[in-house]
Amino acid sequence: MTTDDGLRILVFGAHPDDCDLRCGGMAMKWRALGHHVKFISMTNGDTGHHEMGGGPLARRRYAEAQAAAEVADIEYEVFDIHNGKLEPNLHYRGMTIVAIREYRPDLVICHRPNDYHPDHRAVGVLVQDAIFGCTVPNVMALTPPLERPPVLGHPYDRFTDPTPWVPTVAVDTDDVFERKVQMVNCHESQMYEWNLRFSEPIEGDEARLEFLCEGLTRRFGNLAEDVRECLVEWYGEEHGNAVRTAESVMISEYGSVPDEDRLRELFLFYD
Repeated sequence: MTTDDGLRILVFGAHPDDCDLRCGGMAMKWRALGHHVKFISMTNGDTGHHEMGGGPLARRRYAEAQAAAEVADIEYEVFDIHNGKLEPNLHYRGMTIVAIREYRPDLVICHRPNDYHPDHRAVGVLVQDAIFGCTVPNVMALTPPLERPPVLGHPYDRFTDPTPWVPTVAVDTDDVFERKVQMVNCHESQMYEWNLRFSEPIEGDEARLEFLCEGLTRRFGNLAEDVRECLVEWYGEEHGNAVRTAESVMISEYGSVPDEDRLRELFLFYD
């Protein structure tokens, strides 16, 4: 948990690029303040392309994740599990428990268990179950248990079935947004190939980066509008209404439940 050298933040995503899109801005802001951030992709992404796959794609996506990690100055681990084959089973739950115990995070962020993608849903269930299991000494008994579970949060999503996502905290990412675009730009196989498989290819680095910046500005500008009340609550009316791009987290009841003071210790970005 929190040590003399700062907070420890652990973000789980289903695929290389999931964490970057949802939490890349916050990761940079934590790192700028001297705190520790680790991303884990729970699959290797080896089916996430229309023209290549298997080992070559997994290695390519691992390299993209490491390039993104260098931009954000974070640690990035990729589990060697096939894309599309992540299941909320006991084996993968054990891997998740060990990952949490070894990192000893103050805050864990992951997908919610309700989502369109089966890998995303599996991450949500696995992490939710591991948050409890990481405190039980005889579960994965060779790895020392945590004394108490970390805080658990879920990044922004639009899903309402069975329950809607509701923001607990919202973070202004305007000051790091250009770097976030550069971070996401590292995932070339996804941003410019897989995501554009039904479109005309975009030629040239400058044109690609402009295309990506426009799309991410629109996406996270819409997010800022959706969580505007939460931004005003945490930053005050003047700052909160001026935010152009944002990231946001819903705190789960299944980890340690923080009070407002603890939230401000974890999300220490506010005026």
